[in-house]
Amino acid sequence: MTTARSAGQGTRSGGGEAPAGLHGDVRGGSLGGLRAGLLDDPPGGFQDDAARVPDEALLRAVVDACAEGVVLCDARQVVVARNAAAARMLPAARPGTDVASAGEGLFDPGHPEGESREVAFAGRRLLVRRESFGTRHRAWYLRDITAEHARTEALLAERRRTDFLLEAGRRLASSLNPRRCARAAVELASPFLADAAMVVLPPAARRQAPWLRSVPGRPVMQEGVIGPAEVAQVPGLTEALAGFPPVPSRWLDPAQVPEWLLPEGFGVAAHLLVTPLPGNGVPAGALVLARGPGGEPFDEETETLVRVFASRAGAAISAAALYQEQGETNAILTGGLLPPRLPQPAGAELAGSLRAAQQTSLVGGDFYDVCLPAGEAAAGAADGEALLVLGDVCGKGARAAVLAGQVRQSLRALLLLERRPGRLVALLNRCLLASAVPNSFVTLVLGTLTAAGGGTRLELAVAGHPPPLVLRADGTVEEVASRGSMLGAMKEVVLEPVTVELAPGEVCLFYSDGITEAFGGPSGREMYGGARLKTALAGCAGMPASAVVERLEQLSTEWLAGRVQDDRALLAVRAKGIR
Repeated sequence: MTTARSAGQGTRSGGGEAPAGLHGDVRGGSLGGLRAGLLDDPPGGFQDDAARVPDEALLRAVVDACAEGVVLCDARQVVVARNAAAARMLPAARPGTDVASAGEGLFDPGHPEGESREVAFAGRRLLVRRESFGTRHRAWYLRDITAEHARTEALLAERRRTDFLLEAGRRLASSLNPRRCARAAVELASPFLADAAMVVLPPAARRQAPWLRSVPGRPVMQEGVIGPAEVAQVPGLTEALAGFPPVPSRWLDPAQVPEWLLPEGFGVAAHLLVTPLPGNGVPAGALVLARGPGGEPFDEETETLVRVFASRAGAAISAAALYQEQGETNAILTGGLLPPRLPQPAGAELAGSLRAAQQTSLVGGDFYDVCLPAGEAAAGAADGEALLVLGDVCGKGARAAVLAGQVRQSLRALLLLERRPGRLVALLNRCLLASAVPNSFVTLVLGTLTAAGGGTRLELAVAGHPPPLVLRADGTVEEVASRGSMLGAMKEVVLEPVTVELAPGEVCLFYSDGITEAFGGPSGREMYGGARLKTALAGCAGMPASAVVERLEQLSTEWLAGRVQDDRALLAVRAKGIR
């Protein structure tokens, strides 16, 4: 201790008595004195000063090698010594100066001792901690965490961008309506990407481009249309709608932004970014982003994020537009395949029902139609003549529905040339054989209806189809004794035309095999069968045609109990008689 204490004798620094060796920078001061000034007497057993105190140069090198800055102060908070790291962080914290003046707001004596405090100082982030050494000295420890803070902020920013894109993908994929997708894109872009956002869709009728715009601070969406002149007023919008790559925001002059582009009360646009919304081969629109004077410029990372977001928004809008277009096309095509609105010829009451096997489809392979001879529709078909047909084509779904539609149209065309059921069926068979559609197999029941006296006469031809059933006035059910071969399979068809007379109130029922061959019941494996259909029809005595069809459809549906197997079709003809 003798050498250490002798080296520890020093002079005053900053008006106070500092421990010897602490009046200068640690790099140039006596670390032996620093050591002696901070340590109490050594514990018992340590009597050799040379063994206890390291070489002063070594000790100085060790302290200066610390990445953490150390500032040693006396009881009056006057800097006594500092290491190299502290000198780099705080050049003003020289020995002899007041530590508070060296770093304003950096050193807080009221902060709990031993606890680190994060402080922003001179453009950097520092962790500051205070420790006391007896009653005479305090040391401040400084750790520069600027790089760590920047890395953390970068990770958090990347997480926010990832979360934003995930949310964008979820919301954009939740709708198949183009306008709703565009609305979602605007709501997502503002305020995350900009203070105000607008989506401009491609020009439609009369070259008018629809747009949607957000209103900052309010859950309101503004909509409108702009013409080519307004589009040309916005820097970069014409190119974006044409699908050209986006240009950097710094190339666009926000001073050229027209007032109508920004929401009311927005003020002046300080930064502008316009990017296309890529679609399916053609642009799906453009995204316009604006930031006010208080907003930061669009940097490279933000522009990259905007391009990624725009590509997702454009894909969603394009897919929704394509879906909408296909839906409209399908609706038009399906409308021509749906069962027609049944006319009601004089002397008869008609009702029909059609259920496709696929619950999501309106059409299938079963069909029915009622045709009035040319010229009689306008006259109200006074003599009650009409052509009735119910059939079943090979297959299910859209392909079968198309073939069914072809059969219906062919029959309507052939009716202009021929009215006899047997001859009509033979001509239709020739049409099917000449068709380019493979496996154009069809079974059907075709009949001509005429008013006869006080009842109705049906001339029927059955081609490979279940024969119709007749519900008599007394409640009995008869099966029409007519058979024939399937159409589209052989050049010659074998038919057994038959005539059925219906008295007023009697019903003739056409049906497809989807009714009788439906598996269901308690076990789900039992066929409905012709016997059950006859029994059900017998219970409909006295009902109008619409009630008969509704009752039989209900019983068939209950039998299936949700099981989907085949298309089902019913057509009921009830004689009313002519007064």
